[in-house]
Amino acid sequence: MAKPNFNDLLAFVTVARSGSFTRAAVQLGVTQSAVSQIVSSLETRLKIRLLTRTTRSVSLTAAGERLLHTVGHRFDEIEAELDALTELRDKPAGTVRITCGDSIIKTTLLPRLTPLLLQYPDIKLEFDINYGFRDIVADRFDAGVRFSGTVAQDMIAVPIGPPVRMAVVAAPDYFARHPAPQHPRDLAAHRCIDIRFPTYDGVDAWEFERQGKKLKVRVEGQLVFNSTVHIADAAVNGLGIAYLPEDEFSPHLAEGRLVRVLEDWCEPFSGFHLYYPSRRQPSPAFSLVVDALRVDRSPPGDGSG
Repeated sequence: MAKPNFNDLLAFVTVARSGSFTRAAVQLGVTQSAVSQIVSSLETRLKIRLLTRTTRSVSLTAAGERLLHTVGHRFDEIEAELDALTELRDKPAGTVRITCGDSIIKTTLLPRLTPLLLQYPDIKLEFDINYGFRDIVADRFDAGVRFSGTVAQDMIAVPIGPPVRMAVVAAPDYFARHPAPQHPRDLAAHRCIDIRFPTYDGVDAWEFERQGKKLKVRVEGQLVFNSTVHIADAAVNGLGIAYLPEDEFSPHLAEGRLVRVLEDWCEPFSGFHLYYPSRRQPSPAFSLVVDALRVDRSPPGDGSG
């Protein structure tokens, strides 16, 4: 019996992920016609169509989606095992891809990973700034960063920061023109600066908790952003009330450019976690990244003997 050849499966997975025979050909280092012929031969052998082709696009059929879901991660595991062979080299090497938000790069990822990059020049980092809930397996990221409560149960989640508190803030000038809210429900009568996450159809509600009581409030205002970068500046300019992790407002709060309200409704919760698939064998480069970011949350005195 002839041994199976998996080149056709690899070609199919590459086309399916890239959405293009041309891009797949570049990645595989062959001609576009060769890729097309290989995938067509696979469809002939399986006696089922895997891809729907038009002059402008390539999309998966139901059978194609099933095959990609079944075999795609197998090639990722093989690639990870091959990457792990860099342990035999003098220095770890390779690219680590992480999807995350803006602020965590500035406050945590770059400060912690800069020494690692200086020590290991063959390690490369690629950051994808994205506020949606990316499928890191399908999109071929090594890891993502989220709050722990939003990480899927089949992922390994490593704490990379302390507990987080949200903050509700506005400029003194804003509160000079509008009475400060005394309860989260009062926010409905205020101009609020909101954020629209790609994962949701609309803007998400602001979440509060006090003494075990949880509350969600939907707010409105003149400004909606799709990232957190400009929200603090908009609040400083008196354009409304903002709601983000308190670290993003710290300099403005310390210098009086922003005033905090509803502090008793902003209880701390488990902070940012680096998450990645539990089934994947990490490369040496990725293991070093995890170790550099990991935060020990053991109670003081644990392990001191």
